[in-house]
Amino acid sequence: MSTLSFSPQTIRVVAFDADDTLWDCQSHFDRVEQECCRLLAPYAEPAAVSAGLFATERANMPLLGYGTKAFTISLVENALRISNYQLPARIVEQLILLGKELLRLPATPLDGVEPTLRRLQQSGRYRLVVFTKGELLDQESKLQRSGLGRYFSHVETVSDKGEAEFRQLCARMDVAPGELLMVGNSFRSDIAPALAIGAWAVHIPFSVVWELEKSEEYPHERLMKITHFSELEGILL
Repeated sequence: MSTLSFSPQTIRVVAFDADDTLWDCQSHFDRVEQECCRLLAPYAEPAAVSAGLFATERANMPLLGYGTKAFTISLVENALRISNYQLPARIVEQLILLGKELLRLPATPLDGVEPTLRRLQQSGRYRLVVFTKGELLDQESKLQRSGLGRYFSHVETVSDKGEAEFRQLCARMDVAPGELLMVGNSFRSDIAPALAIGAWAVHIPFSVVWELEKSEEYPHERLMKITHFSELEGILL
């Protein structure tokens, strides 16, 4: 674990990503992708199905954005194309049901998340917020199922997380970028844009990474990389 050059008194707001930072999400999507590959085995090899899905998701991103519903549409669209539009209706239905299952994923807090959030809240030193991207209803539902909502004074779901969205978050929270600490698993969405506007960041890599979130990592004087959520206590308390 590296050492940041700030004292905790510098930070007024600690923002947390949701999926794969507070709870496991990507592994559920990977499981659905694997099941899709099994269903489409008569038409193509798993590698071709996965590659087609990734390409379809990327092409749909400007129109559909992020989230389970966008993923489900891409899942069905790719399957129809892979099968040369010969896919039986029952398989289409199965793919839709798999997508609906993702809308009910457990959102069980990852190890160390709940006690760490509780101690940070009890300290009274920071405002804790959720700053995530995706589909609003889906993200709200996961936060409710997680039982973590009581620890946050502000929850914000955006269609994407770039420099503009981070600046808007600072404006809404009435803090300067240097008073914001962003905690998340995605270097592309959580870390890089936060650093770019002058905020601080803690990167907690997750065991799996969505292809569209993969990006080159780099060291930075306002960045710390840790391996477990509970290490935040040693940084902030």
